[in-house]
Amino acid sequence: MAKLTARSVASLKKAGMHGDGDGLYLAVSQAGAKSWILRVRIKGETRRREIGLGTASLLSLADARKKSQALRAEAKEGRNPIGLRDKRNYTFKCAAIELHRSLAQTFKSGKHGALWIASLENHVFPAIGEREIESIRRDDLLSILTPLWTEKHDTARRIKQRIGNVFDWAIGAGHYAGSNPVDGPLNKALPRSRQKAKHHNALPWRDVPTFMGELSGREAIAARCLELIILTATRSNEARGARWSEINLGNAVWTIPADRMKMGETHRIPLSERAVRLLKQVEGLHADLVFPSPQTVSKADAKPLSVNAFRPLFARMGREGTTAHGFRSSFRDWAAESARADREVAEAALAHKVGGVEGAYFRSDLFDRRRDLMEAWGRYIAGEMGTVVKMVRA
Repeated sequence: MAKLTARSVASLKKAGMHGDGDGLYLAVSQAGAKSWILRVRIKGETRRREIGLGTASLLSLADARKKSQALRAEAKEGRNPIGLRDKRNYTFKCAAIELHRSLAQTFKSGKHGALWIASLENHVFPAIGEREIESIRRDDLLSILTPLWTEKHDTARRIKQRIGNVFDWAIGAGHYAGSNPVDGPLNKALPRSRQKAKHHNALPWRDVPTFMGELSGREAIAARCLELIILTATRSNEARGARWSEINLGNAVWTIPADRMKMGETHRIPLSERAVRLLKQVEGLHADLVFPSPQTVSKADAKPLSVNAFRPLFARMGREGTTAHGFRSSFRDWAAESARADREVAEAALAHKVGGVEGAYFRSDLFDRRRDLMEAWGRYIAGEMGTVVKMVRA
């Protein structure tokens, strides 16, 4: 194994564990955060222990080697080096980076992991990042969160949760002796948020057939993708990222894998006759992607449609302000008001998770009943059914 150098430590960007020898590793996260890890076996034990030594921005290669050498000596004598780590200068930033590294495999994507640490880098590290974590108290966190709580409530809520996770990790790792400062009184001290939930603009369900008639006359790939979004009541990213390997046209089923779903669970979608016809129209555009970006469709590394692909389409149709996501609301209103569909069937069609006690016992995805509902929706928006749809319930 080649030894690391100060230059290689500074320049390494590939995520993973980079060995220096004698059990010392430089861990690089998906977001680019770097920390030192020592893997060591204590005399008399069979398993190896993993010890976080600190972030590479605060601990040089030479210092990391010196620190790991001392801990290996303790382990060789049969003493637990985890209990002997120097807790001085162990900062909030050190704890956050180590937690981020340990969570690397749980993030939905590299982008998600990067956003997680970036929110702390932007809003928390400037205030308390370099402070010893033992010195941080509730009022320090209150001064960080209060300005954001009313202006950017969703952002502040996520940051508060992540700060709490860092302290939970630090308590478990022995770096923080008190109770988690995010818990309890902090919630009462934060100002009350007056922000109201923002909803995507949604076309009234009675207007969807007219819109679909206009949309079917458009030839753009974005138009076909939007048609599938409306027909299947899926989210924009789910349809834009669709791959032929997920679709079985013979059985009229589209199976979206868990890593592409918001709730992290595989979602089966029954395809209506109209949805199947639509997909057959776009067969051959690309061997893998159902809706490739027109700018990259001829390239070997073609990309899916951009998240902004529908905005110019809506503008050309004179429908500024309309959103692709809003059609999920149109479908939900139609299912309740016109189809009179049972709540659990409509929610399952939207891949919404049933919570509480009901969710603990309700495991079926109601696939057959959803097929009837989606077929009725497909006929309705094609103008083949009246305003009110009568669903026969099982």
